[in-house]
Formats: sequence, structure tokens, C-alpha cells
Amino acid sequence: MRRLAGLLVVPLLLLSTAACGDDGGSDSAQMKNGAPAITKGAKFGEQPTLSKGKGEPPKELKVVTISEGDGPALKKGDVAQVNYYGQVWDGKEPFDESFTKGKPFDVNVGAGTVIKGWDQGLEGQKVGSRVELVIPPALGYGEQGSGEKIKPNATLVFVVDIVKGTTVPASAKGKEVAQDNKDLPKVGTNTDGKEVSVTVPKDVAEPAKLVSNYIIEGEGAPVKDTDNVVVKFNGKTWKDDKTFESTYATDQTVTWPMDQLSVKGLKEGIVGKKAGSRILLVIPPDMGFGDKEQGTIPAKSTLVFSLDILTVM
Repeated sequence: MRRLAGLLVVPLLLLSTAACGDDGGSDSAQMKNGAPAITKGAKFGEQPTLSKGKGEPPKELKVVTISEGDGPALKKGDVAQVNYYGQVWDGKEPFDESFTKGKPFDVNVGAGTVIKGWDQGLEGQKVGSRVELVIPPALGYGEQGSGEKIKPNATLVFVVDIVKGTTVPASAKGKEVAQDNKDLPKVGTNTDGKEVSVTVPKDVAEPAKLVSNYIIEGEGAPVKDTDNVVVKFNGKTWKDDKTFESTYATDQTVTWPMDQLSVKGLKEGIVGKKAGSRILLVIPPDMGFGDKEQGTIPAKSTLVFSLDILTVM
């Protein structure tokens, strides 16, 4: 089953690359530090272009610091906002880039939500840095490639500007709110970052309307519909009280752009709630997946979430 976390938003750039341009070019490519040289836009924040790679590409991940920032170093579990420009080693035009998109791309460092070369290459880099990543196939798209422009066993080259880095709390923290309604699921209040229990009441009718209640009320600013939120969650179906996905269990976070959430009940349930909080969401079918089956989630399911709004980007 494809993870629910990936079903909830419009596919993001690196996971569904958009090809453009032509991959032809001269063999007399300019190289620097064993990587294709930046031919235009060399400074941090400028949209770059790259020369074509010359000779055999490196077999291992190569990270070249173009310019080092003075911000904190990225750690596993941090969320980074980056701009990037990517092309294949033997290409001359980008297969994807974010500089013209108007907003940076969010990366959960070390969480496995992007290709391995990104996870490994970004960890330890300082905010404000520009780095060039040369990524061998095993740490990129491997034998299957991706789309028309990333052929099987392609070596990838990225210029990445690390615009921002945010350390994400392990758990929601704040004031516990009484869970008095016996007709609603009960949610655990542990704040150790580990699995949070969600118990659906038996022999109780499913709510017909959206429920969005504080379990732990944090002290952050209310989430806006233009924010990107970093969350952990335990999601269940009401009918069988069965977990379909838990990011608590895998100790991973997910970043959701509010303006891209495709599940109406999630968006309406999160917007307006304070960052740092844990909330209970009960989402009726007409605000969830409706009459469409999603993997192990049956059609017309009422969804139940314990959800930690860890931080806002």
C-alpha cells in the first residue's frame, strides 16, 4: 500500500519529477572538483545552470560545498526548506527545478521521503549553504529510472540551496484537555515521541460531522491555510478500530502543505489549531475519501486520527 501520508497531498517535485528540455550537449563539459561546473547563477539564491558531466561519473555519493552558510547543521529529523536544480550526468538541461516555482521545497531530512542521495547528502550541511550533489543510481532512481528524462541507472546532479532548517520536537506538549465525551475516541497523552494510543468506542454511532478537539493544547500560533505543517499521526478506521498508518510507530514526521491537502476533513480540522498541539480528528466519509477505497481503507470509511502538529514551516 502506498503510504497515506503521500496520498493526502499533490505529488511533490522530487517524487514525481517533471521532465523538460533536451539532454544533448557537448562532450567538452567543464568540470570542477569532480562535478559538473555551474555555468550561470553561481551565487546562493540564483537560479543555476550546469555543464554536462565529462567522463565516467563517480560510483559513490559526491557532495561539493559551493558556498558554506553560517546557520546550524541539518540533523536527521530536521525539516529543511531548499531550492534545487537537477539534471542527469550526461544531460544539458534540467529535468526538474524549484527556483522558478515561487516557494522552496520541504525535505524531512533522513525520513526516506526523498531519494537516498538527498537524505545522505543534506545531513550535516549548514543552513545557508549551496551544495552540489552527484548521486549514483543506487542512491537515486536505480534500475527503474523515473519518467522519460531519467533513464535507468542514471547518475543525477543537483545544486541545492538550503534556505531554512527547523528542528522538530519529538511530541506535542502543552496543557492536557479533558476527554469527557464517552461517544468519542480516547487518545493517549504521552509526550515521549512514542506511539500514541487511539481507542474507538464500541457500539457507538459514527459522528456525522467533523470532530476536531484538542487533546494537548500547545502554545504556538494557529495554523493558517497557507502554512506547511510538520505532523505525526496515528490513523484508524472507526468501524474496525484498526490502524491503517502510524508515523509515531516509525518515528517519522510528515510535512503537509495546507494548500495541497486533498482530504477536506484534515485541512479543516487542522487549520486554526495551535502549533505544538495534539488533536483528535474524526472525519466522516464525505470529508475523507468518500466512496473510494484507498489501499486497506474501505470505501465510505469514517477516519480517526490522533495528530501532533509539531511545528509550522
